[in-house]
Parts: sequence; C-alpha cells; structure tokens
Amino acid sequence: MNDSPGRARANSGGDQAGGWGPGGPGNTGRPGGTDGSGGYGPGGGWGRHPWPPAAPPAPRPGVIPLRPLTVGEIVQGALGTMQRYWRTVFGVTLAVSLCTQAVGTVVQGVWMRNLKGLERFGGNGDEVPSGRELLDALKNTAAGISVGMLVSIVGSIIATGVITTVVSHAVLGRPSSLRDAWTSARPRLLSLAGLFCVLPLLGMAPVAAASALGLAVSAANVAIGAALLVAGMPVALAVAAWIWIRYSLAAPALMLERQGVVASMRRSAKLVKGSWWRIFGIQLLAALLVFVVAAVIQVPANMIEMILNGGRDLEAPLTWSSLIIDGIGATIGSTIALPLTAGVTALLYIDQRIRRESLDLELARAASE
Repeated sequence: MNDSPGRARANSGGDQAGGWGPGGPGNTGRPGGTDGSGGYGPGGGWGRHPWPPAAPPAPRPGVIPLRPLTVGEIVQGALGTMQRYWRTVFGVTLAVSLCTQAVGTVVQGVWMRNLKGLERFGGNGDEVPSGRELLDALKNTAAGISVGMLVSIVGSIIATGVITTVVSHAVLGRPSSLRDAWTSARPRLLSLAGLFCVLPLLGMAPVAAASALGLAVSAANVAIGAALLVAGMPVALAVAAWIWIRYSLAAPALMLERQGVVASMRRSAKLVKGSWWRIFGIQLLAALLVFVVAAVIQVPANMIEMILNGGRDLEAPLTWSSLIIDGIGATIGSTIALPLTAGVTALLYIDQRIRRESLDLELARAASE
C-alpha cells in the first residue's frame, strides 16, 4: 500500500510484465505457451497471444526478500534474525535481562518485601497505619519502582540499539558479531536515550491531562468529575495509542539513518502516514506473541515456586527464593521478547521504506557489492 505512483518493480507481481501492462488486468493466470500456440489443444485453445513470463523472484540475500513484506514475512524475518545471529542477539539480550532482573529482584527484596504500612493498610482493618508510616511506605515503594524502571529503560536502550543494527546486517546477509554490533550502535545510544525519554512523556500526556481534568472537576462536583474520568480516559488512551504508533519507527530511523531525536520522530511520522492501522496491527501481534511467550515461561516458574515454598499464600510476605525464581523466569522471557519486538519494529521500518522509497533497489545493490 502507498507505493509511489508509477513505480515499476522487477521483483513483485505488480510490474508491467506481470499484471497491469498490456493484457495485464484481464490475464486469468491460466497456463499457455510462450510461442504463440496458446494453452491446451491444437491451434492455441486460449488465444493466439503469448502469455507474459512470470516475474522473477525477489532477491533474498538475508532474512527477508527485497520487496514489500507481508505480516508473516516480517515476523519470520525477526525470528530468522534471532536464529541466524543467536550468539549476538541472545548475548546482548541475556546480559541486559540479567542486569535488569537482578536489580529488580534486589529492589523487591529490599524495598518492597517488608512494607508494613502498606500491608496493614491493605489488610483486614485490624491495625491502621499512621500517616507517617503510610508516607514512608509510599516513598519506599516509589523509590523502588523508580530504580527498577530506570535500569529497565537503560537495558531497553542498549538492546534496541544493538538489535536494530543486527537486523540491518541480517537483511543484507552479512555477518554481525557482538563486537561489531556494539561498535556500530554505541555512538547512537545517547540520542536513543533521549528518544526513550521523550516518547513515554508524549504517550502519558493525554492520560495525565484527562486525569488532571477529572480530578480538578471532582473538587467542585464529584459526580461530574467521575463522569469526565470515565468518558475521557478511553479517549486519552486512544490518543496515546495513536502517538505510540505514529512514532514507533523513530528508533530504527535514529539508528540506521543517523538522525537526531526530533528528526527521527518526523521521519517516523512520515513513514507511518497512511499505514497507521497496518503498523498498529503488526505491533499488536508482536506484543501478543511476547505475552504468550512470557506466559508459557512463567507457568513452570510458578510451579517450581509453589513446590519449593509448599504452596505459599499469595498474601504472605515475599521470600527471597520466590523472588529469585520469578526473576529467572522474567529473565528468560525478556531474553526472547526484546529481540522479537526490536526486530519486528526494525523490519517494519525497512518495509515502509521499501514501499515508499524503493529501498529494496538500494539494498539489492548493497548486497551485491
């Protein structure tokens, strides 16, 4: 969709020889001779004009064919990158996941395992925490969550930068060691960090605005404020989703085109324009695959935790053994999820450039060099 008008592709079924040239749209696709004899029976049977030859297959130097991609080819390309370059891909994602989950486990164990004020506040009401206890518990919770989020964002920045570089090599079928990918991605990580700071703020802005409006009105009239919150929150979430997809291709644009934060966001908006729903569907599919993988991995982790802890009550305080087991399951899930989501996003970016800018021709030339 949204291909440049009049573009003749030598590697797709929509070129002049394949469908929309002379005799193209009326072509039934039935077999016929190429010497004017037609198809079945003496004298031609299907007419005297020769059928056009089939279009040659698109070149495929790497994990994808160099033509506009289908949804399945984008997902298969991401999985193929993980399979072909597994040492590089899983090397970086395993290291990132281990670091982030280790910090998260320590944060949960130290800050959030013994929050007495919150436990009493959420209990049966036998003991109500004082205002100072509740404030301390909330401060500890906020501090723990902030540290965990910060480490997770840093890990995501590194993984996204390196995986995007690996995908760019995988498309051309070129080797990509961990050292090469890191050397190529490292100069762009600071700009990528800026992008990862800006995009969440843009996404949260509509939700924050709707919440602030509802709370402000609630100060004067609780019923109207609640109604505004109920009606405004779905709209705010829809706007946040629109922002997410509009700028979802900014990271690969920043990494592969060496652009700044604002320029990469503009580039993403240009590439997404007219294809929002398609990109939304593919990103949603990738998120669903990640969720399924995480759920499948978490099942045995939960079973092991229940066996070791003898069926611990969900309301009982967390133990270090349960935190470590959960962390191992989360590490395995993140190691698989990070390259899948980053790979799908990078291939979506490449696909949109193929559709809009004939990038496949440049990639074919680069692959042949």
